[in-house]
Amino acid sequence: MEKLFSFQNNILQNTPLSFKRYLYQQIPFHSRLVGVKGIRGVGKTTLLLQYFKTQSLSTSLYVTADHPWFYQHSLLETAEEWHKQGGRLLVIDEVHKYAHWSAELKNIYDGFPEMRVLFTASSALDIYRGEADLSRRALSVTLHGMSFREYLSLYQLADLPSFPLSDLLENHQIIAMELMQTLKTPLLHFKKYLQTGYLPLGVQTSSEQEYGMRTFQLIDAVLGFDLAFLHDYSASHQSKIRRLLGVLADTVPYIPNIQELATVLQVSRNTVLMWLQHLEQAAIIRNIHKEGHGTSVLQKPDKIVLENTNFNYALGKTPNEGTLRETFVANQLCNKGHHLVLAEQGDFMVDDKYTLEVGGKNKKKKQIAALSNAWIVKDNIEIGYTNVIPLWLFGFLY
Repeated sequence: MEKLFSFQNNILQNTPLSFKRYLYQQIPFHSRLVGVKGIRGVGKTTLLLQYFKTQSLSTSLYVTADHPWFYQHSLLETAEEWHKQGGRLLVIDEVHKYAHWSAELKNIYDGFPEMRVLFTASSALDIYRGEADLSRRALSVTLHGMSFREYLSLYQLADLPSFPLSDLLENHQIIAMELMQTLKTPLLHFKKYLQTGYLPLGVQTSSEQEYGMRTFQLIDAVLGFDLAFLHDYSASHQSKIRRLLGVLADTVPYIPNIQELATVLQVSRNTVLMWLQHLEQAAIIRNIHKEGHGTSVLQKPDKIVLENTNFNYALGKTPNEGTLRETFVANQLCNKGHHLVLAEQGDFMVDDKYTLEVGGKNKKKKQIAALSNAWIVKDNIEIGYTNVIPLWLFGFLY
């Protein structure tokens, strides 16, 4: 196992401790089997390695499932050998790249009750639907991209608190004024965040162009490797899914005509619906439904947006400002765990309680004038008034 220890030590030397993601304090690290899901580049590995560095290195082992070691050794054999050497913590990176991950995780869990296992996996992976039943064994958490608040912290622009949605809506004027005592130019930083702030790739890139290129490569890797591996896509299907994403990227927010898409792609209607679900599971797009509509696999979404605004820039040269606003609001609310649907009046209904109308600086209240618990979410304003709330404040939900 010497090669594994050597690889582990090299990785640990390059793991920073200065900035920790919002999820770090929420993960039940004490549990015996915990999976952290998320899109490539979101920081899953760094998060687990930061925890790893707080544990006893003499009883902790980090491995990545695509290491050459596993060409000749199984995960179960590795865990067994590590247990014999006194190992009590095993961290497995990118478990979805290992063919029989669920069966071997089950055997490790059942066979070595003294050992805790933490693992990372693609957003597209349903850890409860593998070949072995992990539903009673594994806890799964999802690491989303950075909020605007986290972006400010990562780049040492400001260290600010998060707020529940109810507080933001009810006290947005006071909150905005308090935040601006530290954050003098929120709109300037917010515009940069929308383009290059969602993934922590920016610390490794020197320009907006390089960030966009790396983000595009990340999306392409999700399509060509993660989804292709998990769902056994053929080369032909991969090509058609890329074409589907291209159509969506050019027209978001997209009101889908599923039969038209099926005809263009030369596949069945149900195949298109399945691919849309796979793209959402992989955190590439977001399928939004109207109030009262179902969300089953074969239920057509009523609107489609990209998962985050950085993807709008990576997949299109000049994203529409209205699209960016809607994408940002949907992204931050859903990442925080709020239930979001399209509203009959206004843009979004949140948690069956709040109505939001999203727009630019000149957006009027006419569409929601007769509604209670309704807010105008305006871009390009620093501080709101009455039921008009600045768009950038939604970046402080987590």
